[in-house]
Amino acid sequence: MAPHRMATPESNDGDVIQYNNISRPLTSGIYAPTPCFFLDNEELDLAAISHHAVTLARAGLAGIATQGSNGEAVHLTPAERILVTKTTRTALDAAGFSSLPIIVGCGAQSTRETIALCKDAAIARGDYVLILPPSYFNFGLRYPLESLITFFRDVADASPLPVLIYNFPAAAAGIDLSSDTLLHLAKHPNIVGTKLTDGNLGRMNRVIAGTSLLLQQQKQQQQSHPYITLAGSADFLLPSLHLGAEGGLVGLANILPKTCVALQHAWENGNTKQARFLAGVLSRADEIVQKGGIVGTKAVMQEKMGYGGFCRRPLPRLGEGIAELDLRTWMDGIQEGWSVEQSL
Repeated sequence: MAPHRMATPESNDGDVIQYNNISRPLTSGIYAPTPCFFLDNEELDLAAISHHAVTLARAGLAGIATQGSNGEAVHLTPAERILVTKTTRTALDAAGFSSLPIIVGCGAQSTRETIALCKDAAIARGDYVLILPPSYFNFGLRYPLESLITFFRDVADASPLPVLIYNFPAAAAGIDLSSDTLLHLAKHPNIVGTKLTDGNLGRMNRVIAGTSLLLQQQKQQQQSHPYITLAGSADFLLPSLHLGAEGGLVGLANILPKTCVALQHAWENGNTKQARFLAGVLSRADEIVQKGGIVGTKAVMQEKMGYGGFCRRPLPRLGEGIAELDLRTWMDGIQEGWSVEQSL
């Protein structure tokens, strides 16, 4: 895929910050939406953030996403969000992974704040932004479709970084962007992909086929720009790859990164039997992790990887509505996947 040009953003105090004007390309592969780690006093644990990013890079991931749901972006101040992404970039560069792209979650409830977060992401040395539709007023007011289209267009016009659209109805008050809407927005030169966590493989099929056709038409007009479609859950990674998705941006890759990568490699190499086996392993593990949410994900990471800790309050810690039985259920459910991970 061809790289994208970046505008030169302004810092919050009005100073112009200079950046490399070519972003790192998004390639086929597995991406992980990383958790944000905290010390006992709930301050950022920058050492754990750095360590985890490098661990994922060494496992063969194609890129990392900060400030997603797993990253507890809603629990962070704007300055903390910048620091998390900066820390991730610095750690990757120092470990020899300077070409690995960082996608930054920048969804907010107003167009104005979303654009501001996109500019902050550029200051933090992110490469792409991932945007959920605004949803706070959806049930009371119901956004007209044209308002949502205008939202994404306005953000893409103003963002110094290329935009990926995130369709996840469960995290957006039920807002579910249709394939027609996504293909309409895909024509924008600064909208370069989608993460689909809706589980609708029919929609994914239409988006992949439609953006492929759109790319052919743009090439004929010499106006082409790349477009990437990513599965939003390891649970349906294999069928997504079969439909033509370039990979997945999946939470389970924080715990089983090598297994996720191995599945994609097996599928790409035509090893159908191995791909199906790994897909089953990931699907069973993903069900457990999804039930536990970010609290369960961090608990599993702490138990299996030696770091992970807890979430910022009001999310509970072990013993605060989370019993040892819950933890053991999560551990038992992840054990098959963990055994496979250790074998790779």
